[in-house]
This record gives sequence, structure tokens and C-alpha cells, in this order.
Amino acid sequence: MSNRPAAARVRDTAIDQAVGAKPLPSNADTQRACGLEVISLTKRFGDFTALDQVSLKVRAGSFHALLGENGAGKSTLVKCVVGYQQPEEGSILIADREQRLRSPREASMLGVGMVYQHFTLVPHMTVAENLIMSRIDTPQFINWRSARADLDAFMRRMPFRIPLNTPASSLAAGEKQKVEILRQLYLERRFLILDEPTSVLTPDEADEVLGMLREKAQRGDVTVLMITHKLREVKAFTDAVSVLRAGRYVGGGATADLRTEDLAELMVGEREPPASQARNHRAASETVLEISGLRARDDEGVPAVRDVSLTVKAGEIVGVVGVSGNGQKELVEVLAGQRHAEKTGIQVHGQPYKARRSEMIRHGVAILPEEPLRNACVPGMTVADNMAFRVFDRRPYSFLGWLRHGQRWKRAQELISAFGVRTPGASTPIGKLSGGNVQRAVLARELTGDVRLLIAANPVFGLDFKAVWEIHERLRQARDSGTAVLLISEDLDEVLQLSDRILVMYEGRIVHETTRDRAEVRVIGKHMAGDHG
Repeated sequence: MSNRPAAARVRDTAIDQAVGAKPLPSNADTQRACGLEVISLTKRFGDFTALDQVSLKVRAGSFHALLGENGAGKSTLVKCVVGYQQPEEGSILIADREQRLRSPREASMLGVGMVYQHFTLVPHMTVAENLIMSRIDTPQFINWRSARADLDAFMRRMPFRIPLNTPASSLAAGEKQKVEILRQLYLERRFLILDEPTSVLTPDEADEVLGMLREKAQRGDVTVLMITHKLREVKAFTDAVSVLRAGRYVGGGATADLRTEDLAELMVGEREPPASQARNHRAASETVLEISGLRARDDEGVPAVRDVSLTVKAGEIVGVVGVSGNGQKELVEVLAGQRHAEKTGIQVHGQPYKARRSEMIRHGVAILPEEPLRNACVPGMTVADNMAFRVFDRRPYSFLGWLRHGQRWKRAQELISAFGVRTPGASTPIGKLSGGNVQRAVLARELTGDVRLLIAANPVFGLDFKAVWEIHERLRQARDSGTAVLLISEDLDEVLQLSDRILVMYEGRIVHETTRDRAEVRVIGKHMAGDHG
């Protein structure tokens, strides 16, 4: 039974009725796990269909895994369930009652909670304050002694301890994730959604947390729906699996009845590698980039790049593929000089490389980062100024410390024409351009001049078909002209189409390597999902 005041329960019921969420029966069963069913759920964003008639069922008291490649529709589905987004078609049933969820508040009043990939704790509040202040029925004036006594009693029932008086900002990443999960249990959530919950946990911590949730599910205290890409954890802890691919439900069932290779095949499909485009054959020659034993940590101090070693030769594209969050972002940031490496072992043309601007110019290193408007441009500056970032202080664009605006303007006009950048003019702020044209402008800047190494990260994410084709063609042309290209992408088809060699990155390590000619989609998919056997 809930220990909430009767007045608070009456108030919550009134809110439920006012906003359209149907309140559940007010008896002891409301504190038990509840099930979920979605029926023919469809969600569109303009012309793009993110969910296409998805139907699946999560049994009350079960630990259920939701799998799929990046972009399969997993996040969109759970956002509909927690009320952040509303579907155009279909129904959502919670505890066998159809619900029309228009906000996360409505979902939380029905006992649905979510632990997100990114922490939501208030940094300067203590753990205790974060937990107590998150309750729906928190009064205007809090009896902290009583609230703390209730919290202490709750913590004694939990298998792990977190320092309640410590500010959230002082916790390690793994402790923050535990607090996020504890908060949902403290709030008496009966249906708990976890989005990649172990990405910041050590293997031992992951087993501890998931083991605790499995026990609570088996007792009927909570139902768990977990988005993950780690098949080891799926096989070890879950009861059932549902798989989405390209916005559609493609299969699932009892975990015990599904082999790891079955799950990997459901995620990537029984598809042949896409045909690679014809190339002007130029055999890969000397090694341009060599990485040996590289290590780096993420923003939370957790190891993200773990002893990565790879090479890229002139005249080849090496594709690194993996599910988001496996260290690719941190790898690119180290190579771009945006992140400190714990252990550096990077050489370009046989010389140590620290990603300084002088080294990039000397070795002909160009970077095409993910989200270029955020990571490679100043949105309020003009297209011409953004295109000049690599050369503004060099002749003929600068002389004796003075910038020569006419030369910079002339260069911008030439690049706009050569790369088909659609813009009202070179004086337009680059932030006013479409995503595809921002990408074309950055490519024009990075691929002009002496480019011997190009590092491209998710280069066509979110772009339309025409922009994708154009940018892919630019990458092929760079490769065919003798440039060494390191392509980091979460899109397996993109890597298969463009790469001469393919590496799979999982939990910060390179776990598989193959040539394009010998690539097998199912094998790559298994390694992306953590099955390296």
C-alpha cells in the first residue's frame, strides 16, 4: 500500500480524470507490476514514418528487452509510452486499460517511469534531496525528518548503498545511474523503462543492478522494459524479447527460445551487403594513420576508448561501425583534438600526432565531425567565414597579419559553386542553411587543398537522399585520389557501401575486422550486439 496522504491520492485521481488518463483501481494491486500492450502504433515526423503499425505486448512482472539497430524506432516507441510524443494511430494499454497519454506526468501517475541514457539528477542537490523532491505528492513545506526516515527505510530494502548526503555532482557515473534507477523504485513505479541502463556501469555493477531488477520483476513488484544492444545481458536477465527494424516489429519471443544469432539476425535482417560502387582502382599503399593502444575516458570519467589499434592506408576507406555509445564519439574527438587521451599512440605519416592545428596542416588532416553545425561551424558567422577557418591566416588570405577579405570572398564563391552549396550568398550566416548544405559547406572546406587523411563521423546523419548520394560520392572521390579515409558510422549499410575494410567497435574496443569482399552482415551484427564467440 502507498504511504501517501489520502488528500494527495484524492488530488491525483482528480488530476487523472481532468487530463484524460484513466485512473487504475485503488486497491493493493495498484502497487504491483502492470503490463503494457501497444496495438498498431504509428508515429510520423513529416514524411518520415518512425513507427509503422507496431504491436507488441509486455507481460506484467516480466523483464522484457527491446532490441534494434540505431534508428529502428525504439526510442520513439518508449517516448510514446511515457507521453513525450503522441502517435498518429494505434492504442496504448497499461494494465489492460487503454490510455491516451499526453504528457510524462500522466504516464507517471499511472506508474510508468523511465531511466534515460543521460542523467537527470540536479547536480547541486544531495541524493536524498533528489529522491524526496521528485515525488508527485511533495508538499510545499517538507518535514525533512519524517521524509528522511521514510527514505532510510526504503534504502534498507535495496541491495546496494548510495551516500544520501552527497551532492549528485560528486557521484561517480555508476553511482548516478544507480540513483536514477533507485528514484523510480522510490516513486513506486510499476512499469519501468530503461534506456541503455548499463552504458556507464562496470560489468559487475551491471550484473548487480540488473539482477536486483530481475528479482523485483520475479516477485511481481515491477515490470521492466529495457532498451539495450548488449545481447549478453539480454540472455542473462530477460524473460522475453521484441525486435524493431526500420520502424516495424519484426519478431521476438521468449528469451530462452532464441539463440544469440537469432537475435542478431532479427536486428540486421537477412540482407546481403549492399553493392559497392565501382571505384577507380588504386591499391592502398603506405600507411597514413596508425593508432596503437589508444585509451580515453568519456565526460563522466568512464573508460570509453579501450586499447584501440587500427591503421588506414592511402587510397582506402576504413569503416568503423558500432551501436551508438560504444566509444566512437570519443575516438573522433581524440583525433580532432577535442578530447584528452589517457594513453596516446597515434602517428600520421610515421610521426607522432597530437591533433594540433599545425600538425593537421602539415600532414593534410581534415575532419568532418558529426553534427557539423555544432562541432565544425560558428552558426552566426557567414558561409564565407566558416569556409575560411582552415586558411584564414595563410597566404593569400592573410598578409602581415591583415585579413584579405576579397580573397576569402572569392574562395568562398568558388567552393559554393564547386560543391553545390545552396545558399542565398556567401554572406548568409551558415546557421540559416539546411543540414545538407551545411554538410556540403564543411566538406568543401575540409576537402579543398592538400588532404591526405580524412576523418568522417556519421557524415550523412539526418540528410535527404540526394545529399547522402552527393556526400558519399565525395568520400569515394577522396579515396580514389589517394586520400586515406577513416569513416566512423552507426549505419551498417553506409559502412558496407563505402568501406574497403570494416571494423566493429563494441564497448570501446575493436572486436572484429573484415574486408568488404568477405563481409557477412549477420557476423557483423552479432559483434555489434556483443556476441564475439
